Amino acid sequence: MNLSADQTVEILRAAGEPTRLRILSLLAAEELSVMELSRVLDQSQPRVSRHLKLMADAGLIERFPDGARVFYRLSHDMTARRLIDTVLDMLDDGEGEADHRRLEEVRAERAEEAARYFEQVAPQWDQMRSLYVCESDVEAAVMRAAGPGPFERVVDLGTGSGRMLTLLGKKAKMSVGLDLSQNMLNIARANVTKAGLEKVELRHGDIFSTRLPVGSADLVIVHQVLHYLNDPAAAIAEAARVVMAGGRLLIVDFAPHNFEHLREAHQHRRLGFDDAEVHGWLTEAGLVPQQPFILPPDKEGLTVHVWTGIRPADKARKSA
Repeated sequence: MNLSADQTVEILRAAGEPTRLRILSLLAAEELSVMELSRVLDQSQPRVSRHLKLMADAGLIERFPDGARVFYRLSHDMTARRLIDTVLDMLDDGEGEADHRRLEEVRAERAEEAARYFEQVAPQWDQMRSLYVCESDVEAAVMRAAGPGPFERVVDLGTGSGRMLTLLGKKAKMSVGLDLSQNMLNIARANVTKAGLEKVELRHGDIFSTRLPVGSADLVIVHQVLHYLNDPAAAIAEAARVVMAGGRLLIVDFAPHNFEHLREAHQHRRLGFDDAEVHGWLTEAGLVPQQPFILPPDKEGLTVHVWTGIRPADKARKSA
């Protein structure tokens, strides 16, 4: 869609202020909350919020509430993105270096808190999951969504204790599990051995950069991982990259909820995802979304969704 002259001027006016340009540059790196932007920019939250509102009204950025917090990201509209990219390309890279250094500090603190949390809870990981949902029901839904198999290669991203590998590993010729926590990988190794699975490879790896070959797995799983991530869309894109033609990506996570204490107590960055958001990410990654499995809790708690995206059999991914 092309913009009229008036619309173009309105968008450029909304971006045409030094702080707003700084914000656009930061949001080009990842979605951020008002609190995080305020810290990086060293400005008050009300002042930052005013800038954000002007840009959101102009269609440059998108606002989405998540529990008690509000996050912002660049607009998904392609015309707006082209304008943003053009403006950011014209900026002197040196001017935003200090902002991005402070953003790296925020990321490092966030990663340190998450790593410390995972190392502490790793031995009780599966027990903690059972506090929120009936895990046996979730696993039954995963089995239905995965299909009968057999599978050439199963990849579990953010494998944790390796439960998805032990659940599906016997249907696979070989399996790969990636996780950033060595403590988790050690527990996964013990669980895989106990389950009698031999053709399983466990690696220290990053869900955003798996280094796995394009189209190398017919089943990729992202189980209870997205809510910890600063850029879930990028994680889904990387997971989808690994899915071969005719293969599928399974995502297990929470529906939107208001359990705000999970941010501090358990390092949850996002308080769930709705179907439209996940289906949009799957579609953008070249997968065809399927009807999700919805698993409400027995009592008060968190609803779990199992989303599936299938890569069409006649459309193998061309890019690496």
